[in-house]
Amino acid sequence: MSKERALRRAERQAAAESARAARERATRRRARRRAALRRLTPRLPDRRTGKMFARRSRAERTSIAVGVLLALLVIWAYVDPLSIRIGLTALVAVATPIVVVLILDRRI
Repeated sequence: MSKERALRRAERQAAAESARAARERATRRRARRRAALRRLTPRLPDRRTGKMFARRSRAERTSIAVGVLLALLVIWAYVDPLSIRIGLTALVAVATPIVVVLILDRRI
């Protein structure tokens, strides 16, 4: 009786092993097929650059910064009342993004 059970268990284990090997072969075959399709399928380029200010070129960002600093220098050098200086500085801070979008925006 125990010999028969051992024989049946061995047959079950052999069948399970062959099924497992067939599943592994099928899995590897699917992975190779997917890899081949991935190599052959054209993809759109990744548009993300990972930069914080990727929308503007370095020259544009530099010119914006220089323009703002120049405007602030002129305001603080030639305007006497402090309240007007602070008001014009706030105006430059608020108006700079608007002017940049109006002048340098590429979404037309």
